Amino acid sequence: MASSDTLDQDILLFCLSPFWARCLVGVLSFMCFVNSYNGNFVFDDSEAIINNKDLREDSSFGDLWLHDFWGTKLSSNASHKSYRPLTVLTFRINYILSGGLHPIGFHVINILLHCIVSVLMLDVFTLLFSTRPTDKGKKIVYAPKSALLSSLFFAVHPVHTECVAGIVGRADLLCALFVVLSFLGYCKSLPGFKQENTSVVWVLLSVFLGAMAMLCKEQGITVLGLNAVFDVFVICKLNMLECIQKVLHRHKTPETFSYLKKGLLTRISILVIGGICVLSVRWRMMGTGPPAFTDVDNPASFADSLLVRVINYNYYYALNGWLLLCPWWLCFDWSMGCIPLIKSLSDFRIMAPAALWFCLFGLMYQALFSNNGQTRRILTMGMGFLIIPFLPASNLFFRVGFAIAERVLYLPSVGYCMLLTYGYSKVCRQLNRKKLVTLAVLGLLAINVLRCVHRSNQWKSEELLFQSALFVCPLNAKVHYNVGKNLADRGHQTDAITFYREAVRLNPKYVHAMNNLGNILKEKEELNEAEQLLSRAVSIQPDFSAAWMNLGIVQNSLKHFEEAEKSYLTAIKYRKKYPDCYYNLGRLYADLNRHMDALNAWRNATILKPEHSLAWNNMIILLDNTGNLAQAEAVGREALKMLPHDHSITFSLANVLGKAEKYKESEGLFLRAIDANPSSASYHGNLAVLYHRWGHLDLAKKHYEISMKLDPSAQGTRENYNLLKRKLEQRGRM
Repeated sequence: MASSDTLDQDILLFCLSPFWARCLVGVLSFMCFVNSYNGNFVFDDSEAIINNKDLREDSSFGDLWLHDFWGTKLSSNASHKSYRPLTVLTFRINYILSGGLHPIGFHVINILLHCIVSVLMLDVFTLLFSTRPTDKGKKIVYAPKSALLSSLFFAVHPVHTECVAGIVGRADLLCALFVVLSFLGYCKSLPGFKQENTSVVWVLLSVFLGAMAMLCKEQGITVLGLNAVFDVFVICKLNMLECIQKVLHRHKTPETFSYLKKGLLTRISILVIGGICVLSVRWRMMGTGPPAFTDVDNPASFADSLLVRVINYNYYYALNGWLLLCPWWLCFDWSMGCIPLIKSLSDFRIMAPAALWFCLFGLMYQALFSNNGQTRRILTMGMGFLIIPFLPASNLFFRVGFAIAERVLYLPSVGYCMLLTYGYSKVCRQLNRKKLVTLAVLGLLAINVLRCVHRSNQWKSEELLFQSALFVCPLNAKVHYNVGKNLADRGHQTDAITFYREAVRLNPKYVHAMNNLGNILKEKEELNEAEQLLSRAVSIQPDFSAAWMNLGIVQNSLKHFEEAEKSYLTAIKYRKKYPDCYYNLGRLYADLNRHMDALNAWRNATILKPEHSLAWNNMIILLDNTGNLAQAEAVGREALKMLPHDHSITFSLANVLGKAEKYKESEGLFLRAIDANPSSASYHGNLAVLYHRWGHLDLAKKHYEISMKLDPSAQGTRENYNLLKRKLEQRGRM
């Protein structure tokens, strides 16, 4: 039962049994995000899951431990150095159990993980709000209402939507799970928890679970700091004010450092040594070098002035705090101009970090100087859980690749929920309006549930997600780029152009937007503007291989053959394994009648990408057109082994065999191609030609008529059909 020492006396909630409290938290956390179960793969999911070869069964299991979160080798300069093999392992298990890339299975695991973490938070908050008497023999006094309310705040916080509804957010969910287990495990080693003596095994297990958390996401290592803070300030009841006073007055009584007798030094030493070992191994795995980011990812970190950097970092902290307080303005991406830099002290936004630090210093003062031990304990742990897990994202130790990321607030929100519960109880006590304040808190919980449902629905598709960001970050070039890309993928090219142009206007160096806009303009035959955009893109980023290739395609269309060849070769220079570029280079050489060069380029494309159907097909057709039937047949058979169900290759080989008078085999291939694509007029027309040559005139007549019905404008087919009719008439007269 709660006593007057706890916050529960000011909280007007039913005191539920542990079982029903867990059920309530689990059900509410499930309700908030269950509607995301049938969402698609969105945003970063494409790189982390769809294009990540580490998920495939045919990839080496060992590679998973040598690659970053996105499937890139950690030793590569292109790697983001985000080493999260345990998270990728769960993706791989999802892929195997689901039989492929089916998003439902991935989403269900995320939802369940959030439910599990939310339920376990009851145990965490129970420990954090508990009161430990100084007198021996007295039991620990718990505050079940405070623990339940904080767990409910955590379970239904809308800022968690990105972690739960976005599959990539599993890294944060798994990290939080192991952080909670590490913290609970560490508590087993502490005096007053089932045993009086320190258990080194539990401390070592806590360090191990902390390492597991870090292998899910880098943020996980901070649990060792949380364990230490809990041990020092809650278990050993270290009072910083008393310590300072005793040191200043040189009081060296036996009680001055009595807390050391509780095994604190042993536990902290294990935490420190374990943390150093884990971080050193992590550093070596990363290649002893930080990842490379650009100014569009984290503009404040690239500011020349130290003052500007410091002010904007603190502004970012304030915005993160605001997202916890008022999670209404949520966005999948906060980079690329979404948050303009504060460059002057006259900027009114400077009030935000000032307000943040005013609140933090106020809380710190209470945590240090309050005469109430309960207040010191709760505020210390609340601020500890709020600040310590956030430190890796703070830019204090190294540059991070984002300005704001809602997913990194999953763990810090634990501290926020604790402080919110404490504030609620204090307001109730000071205002003596418990019912009114309680109604407001219940209303907040209800609003958060509705906001979670609404926001998780927006994460179900890229169209909804990107459109929602336009209202939050209209200055974000990446938002406009993603909206444009989504529209282009759905065939709305005209609308896509508008958003791509806006992305380039907002960020004149946005090379990916220029590249995509250039591609659409190329398809719309607006070649001159496309060439200008692509030329500008490669001048900004000279190693942008895709832009060089697309520039080559445009130059080829403009008959600028020499420039096109240089562009293709430059693309290959920066990206050695580029089958599509070799394919387009082959097309250029074919247009210039450089047949051997074309064949070599297409052969390179098929070596790099054996399933490159167009390259195989073009080789067969070129060899066929130049009279090299034997070589064309050999290439066609080789291609068909690689792609046995490709009807275009089947059709091309059938043509070659027909010219080589291998009529029976040619007929079989034509029929296979028609069976795969029965609506192709050319397939029926060429089969008719085969029958015409072979002497099967009735069958030829049948397929000529089918071909003309499918494509009445095919003049060649009609001429062949008229020749066949005259032949049939002559045979009839005889």
